Amino acid sequence: MIHKTAIIDPKANIASNAEIGPYCVIGPNVEIDENTIIHSHVNISANTKIGKRNKIYPFVSFNDPQDLKYNGESTNLVIGDNNKIREYVTINPGTVGGGGKTVIGDNCLFMISSHIAHDCQVGSNVIIANNVPLGGHAIIEDNVVIGGNSAVQQFTRIGKMAMIGGMTGVLHDVIPYGLSTGNRNSLQGLNLIGLRRAKFENKDILGLSEAYKKIFASKNINENISKLNGSFQENPLVKNVIDFITKDKKRSICTPFS
Repeated sequence: MIHKTAIIDPKANIASNAEIGPYCVIGPNVEIDENTIIHSHVNISANTKIGKRNKIYPFVSFNDPQDLKYNGESTNLVIGDNNKIREYVTINPGTVGGGGKTVIGDNCLFMISSHIAHDCQVGSNVIIANNVPLGGHAIIEDNVVIGGNSAVQQFTRIGKMAMIGGMTGVLHDVIPYGLSTGNRNSLQGLNLIGLRRAKFENKDILGLSEAYKKIFASKNINENISKLNGSFQENPLVKNVIDFITKDKKRSICTPFS
């Protein structure tokens, strides 16, 4: 159902059972899949592909990147299925210099006034609370939770199942399963509750806890990792953390010493 006051470009591709509310503006290069509901006063001007069963609330805007280098190039925004995008959220497509695409997975919740900047890569089952901006090129892996009024600097990575406390300035990459807080973020430990809720084996969680102590025993993290052996090398949780730390990166790793 499309409300009579909505302005839909004839080139837009909208599923027959999608809903478009009053006073929405939908541009020509927009694709909206089945059972997605777009409430009133939503502006989608970017080249955007939206999946199934999303709910997009009033005054959301998908528009040009906020990047001075952007000069009208054709870039994209891709949004998966079953996401809830609440009021006043803004999401920008990619830029040519950043790969040309902003991507959001499935089953995410973006609360009021959060912002996803150009070239961000956001996984699935991510919760971003009120008033949280992600700077350009940020990578947020699956099952991350970011508390309200936090801010994530451009090019920063947050690993899977990490939790960011409210009002945290995220300047350093946060390891998978990490807990991070602070005006300039530091590592506070592991998201043990989340790991147990996700039904990881207890022996793997205990192994990760031991590996965490060894990895951050001193500021020479790479040397500490090189000393890990035995069962640590077979632990999938530890492997995820080590792979994250040793991967090419733009930002430093968040540590207990940050």
